[in-house]
Amino acid sequence: MRSNEFIDITDVVCPITFVKVKVSLEEMNDGEILEIKLNEGEPIQNIPRSLKDEGHKVLELIENDDGTFKLFVEKGGLK
Repeated sequence: MRSNEFIDITDVVCPITFVKVKVSLEEMNDGEILEIKLNEGEPIQNIPRSLKDEGHKVLELIENDDGTFKLFVEKGGLK
């Protein structure tokens, strides 16, 4: 999947993970795709749910070989 922006949040912990994602989305236009690299555990459990709650559409979640995930989100996709 092709994205407009990319953010790696594997080096931070909750709740800073979601704060960084939110800041990235604020700089984007509705309909654009953000690719997020995140860790398993709390980030993978909380971030997709929080994004949906804020009106964004989770498009795809892919598990990488290194234990991280790629999450593709469309800004404002649920509005």
